[in-house]
Amino acid sequence: MSAHRLTEGIAVRGLSKSFGAVPAVDNLTFDAAPGTVTGFLGPNGAGKSTTLRMVLGLIRPDCGTSTIDGQSYHELPVPAAVAGAALDAEGFHPGRAGRTHLRIYCHTSGVPLQRADDVLDMVGLANAAHRRIGGYSLGMRQRLALAVALLGDPRTLILDEPANGLDPEGIVWMRTLLRQFADEGRTVLVSSHVLTEMQHLADNVVIIDRGRLLYQGPVNQAPVIDVRTPQADVLRVSLAHRDGVTIDQPAPDRLLVTGLDATAVGRTAFEAGIELAWLAERTGNLENLFFALTAAER
Repeated sequence: MSAHRLTEGIAVRGLSKSFGAVPAVDNLTFDAAPGTVTGFLGPNGAGKSTTLRMVLGLIRPDCGTSTIDGQSYHELPVPAAVAGAALDAEGFHPGRAGRTHLRIYCHTSGVPLQRADDVLDMVGLANAAHRRIGGYSLGMRQRLALAVALLGDPRTLILDEPANGLDPEGIVWMRTLLRQFADEGRTVLVSSHVLTEMQHLADNVVIIDRGRLLYQGPVNQAPVIDVRTPQADVLRVSLAHRDGVTIDQPAPDRLLVTGLDATAVGRTAFEAGIELAWLAERTGNLENLFFALTAAER
């Protein structure tokens, strides 16, 4: 892969989408910064795939914006050079060889044909380049989908469940490749259900459920204080002036506070005369944090 190039990353602001009366994404705001791997996490039906498709211009949002390097996907002059995406390992013509499939994408993306062989080697499919895709395993199709995403040598990668179908060796390979990509100053946004893998791979995580943001922050974060009160806005003001404090508000009556322990949050509420309905400390383990946050939404 090429040397570092300037990138602004991915910025999602107030993104919402409903299908009929069903809200899929609800006023979602988050960032995926350059030089990092951002894990995009949530239960089935949380709105992850819909969000990724809106970022890539495949679904029109009801409101809100999403940008890649400061522009919407449709505004990018050469999309393949800015953002590469692999949203599934399907949609391949089973009778077409892997190399032929990639060369078709080279033509449509304005990429030299030699790039097809370069990325086939990069994803470990050089020896299977001549084989028909219908004979590929799921793991091989995942690698081919990633090869398509890498064709334009992009500054940003957006991947949906890229480890699905990979064996343990393939998962380690994927982790190494994405880590190298981010270490070059590029942006990686990866959706996954494999929390243990995200604990190893991701620098930051965005956790959503029912289309709403529950948490955005580092994987190896300090404990998060989960506090619920009918006076959440007042408590937020009382806490916000403290140095090093970060506050997320996933619901009108709920705050997620980092940078203070539970005792300090409780004392602040008491001194301000704020009634608390719930106060709990969530440990820094990603799996514990994920299940604590999503279970609270059920």
